[in-house]
Amino acid sequence: MDDDVQLCLEETKEKMEHALNHLEHELSKLRAGRANPAMLDGIMVDYYGTSTPLSQVSNINTPDGRTITIQPWEKNMLGVIEKAILAANIGLTPVNNGEVIRINIPPLTEETRAHLVKQVKSEGENTKVGIRNARKWAKDELKKLQKEGLPEDDEKEAEEEVQKLTDEYSKKVDEIVKQKEEDIMTI
Repeated sequence: MDDDVQLCLEETKEKMEHALNHLEHELSKLRAGRANPAMLDGIMVDYYGTSTPLSQVSNINTPDGRTITIQPWEKNMLGVIEKAILAANIGLTPVNNGEVIRINIPPLTEETRAHLVKQVKSEGENTKVGIRNARKWAKDELKKLQKEGLPEDDEKEAEEEVQKLTDEYSKKVDEIVKQKEEDIMTI
């Protein structure tokens, strides 16, 4: 197969892989009733005038399935971290005991579970759109290559390969979404 076609296929696969990684990252932030340090990803604290990720100013642990503990490296950060968690509006209430901050994860209600499942499905659909966009990009690139002299048979063969990648990644998205839904609906 032509080097340009191979490069196009590799880049398409990379774009689809990126979409899948983004999905996994977004789903890790959704709480499934169990404590998970990833729930606090994206929370920034004011560290001496600099906006810094929470994970870079403290240790974040889950001693059990319902609790997250945050142990700041400097005691004077306790109040700042507490305010940042409340400001993030993620539905969690920090409890500061002067040493560590504890966050109790309440069990999910049926209504919350249904809402989270909708969110998961929405993220899955967004990821599939990203995968289809990668497919469209690849097809456009292959058309350009055909105009530059790529034989039509090679172009058709490459398009079939792109479609196989699209199907494969769409199936992976469905599996990830299904797994996350099961996690959320498990009591």
